[in-house]
Amino acid sequence: MTTLLLLAPVAVPMLAALAYLAFGWRPATAWISAASAALVLAAAITSAAEVATTGPRTALGGLLRVDALSAFMLIVIGAVALLATAATPAHLSAEIDADRATPRTAARHSLLVQAFLAAMALAVSSADLGVLWIAVEATTIVTAFLVGQRRTRSAVEAAWKYVVICSTGIALALLGTILLNYASQHTAAAAGLDWAGLVASAHTLDPGVTRIAVALLVIGFGAKAGLAPLHAWLPDAHSQAPAPVSALMSGVLLSVAFYAVLRVKVIADAALGAGFTRTLLVIMALASLVLAASLLMAQRDYKRMLAYSSIEHMGLLALAAAVGGPLAMAAALLHVLGHGLAKGVLFLSAGRILQTTGASRIEGVRGLAARQPLLAGCVGFGVLALIGLPPFSVFASELGIARAGLASGLGWATVLALILVLVIAAALITHTSRMLLGTPPDGPGAATAVPRLPVSAATALVVGLLVCAGVGITTGPLTDLLRSAATIVTGTP
Repeated sequence: MTTLLLLAPVAVPMLAALAYLAFGWRPATAWISAASAALVLAAAITSAAEVATTGPRTALGGLLRVDALSAFMLIVIGAVALLATAATPAHLSAEIDADRATPRTAARHSLLVQAFLAAMALAVSSADLGVLWIAVEATTIVTAFLVGQRRTRSAVEAAWKYVVICSTGIALALLGTILLNYASQHTAAAAGLDWAGLVASAHTLDPGVTRIAVALLVIGFGAKAGLAPLHAWLPDAHSQAPAPVSALMSGVLLSVAFYAVLRVKVIADAALGAGFTRTLLVIMALASLVLAASLLMAQRDYKRMLAYSSIEHMGLLALAAAVGGPLAMAAALLHVLGHGLAKGVLFLSAGRILQTTGASRIEGVRGLAARQPLLAGCVGFGVLALIGLPPFSVFASELGIARAGLASGLGWATVLALILVLVIAAALITHTSRMLLGTPPDGPGAATAVPRLPVSAATALVVGLLVCAGVGITTGPLTDLLRSAATIVTGTP
């Protein structure tokens, strides 16, 4: 039973992908993706319950290992995936009706999304750094086809940019993996790339080799997480990908890549002390926040606006990781969930706006509150959730990060980050209010007959916001899981 439970988050999406390969996309198969995501979430919750009572579980001869941190990440993957896939049938149907896609395109889309979910689940379930690297690289290959799905010049350019920059980052991570394996093999334990073995023998690793390896791994996986300096792929890829894919990339993929950074940080802190990774992460965090703030103020494309917001939130996660300590890491993990839900709602809403108005620029969308009140409400509350207003969970997580940062030796960095967060919040509110209020402009978006938001999409958006608010009010059964996961990241008993 344990093996089946640990395999389910990887195996179920792969079976769903085979179903789309065999039967294509049609009304009878349109909801396979959502069913697959629901099963992944159910398996993740069950695994988390077992891990909480019996400790980490392994399968396939130790190849898979799920502890509290892995279980929490699987819950995030399942929750955001369910949100995105529940809205996907309506999105694809609208694209087909508008002759921007065909049933064959929809089948290929659904197949690739399921392969994407399987790769992310494998990344957070693997017990080995090498397997994690392979899984992260697999996500790059799969999502490159999804980013370029529309086959326009902009989409193809974004896909190539994504592949080139992320492959550069992954190549750096590969070199770091090889060096860390070299350092590990020259210890008495010879743990190889096994996470648990590396942590246990970290104090015996060669400091010089380990320092280079850690720097390469953090920068390499940081590129996939959208952290500066290798962040340039993110705005293009997120703005050109189909809305459900953008929701998954921003809401989950970035966090999966940052999960790899957290795993490396545990080893680095035990081998080198906390100072090395702290300095590296603070630099990347503040650079990401400064970049997001400066570019958001003059942004004109609403999907790119959301993409730059993702860079901001990854910067906050990097700052929390630099601060360290149980409070900062528990807050960071809560932030992963809250950001994933809020950003999923916003990207799905942005996709619907693009379909109904035909405008991708902020100035092309006016009077949304009057013409599409439910959609406008989801966008408005989604932005409020994203900038950290109560009762949404991002408020609680940002408050936790700020408290931990001010209490540590990084008070100056925390204050600077909070100022940048306020600038970003002002920019988001300004841009969003221009879209929601006023009268529709001439041209795209001026039509009076606006299709109603499909029930399935509306349900996904509203439920996503409600869960985000609910987790902000109380973490409930997630409390112990967050505490255990934070303990793993900080290496404290």
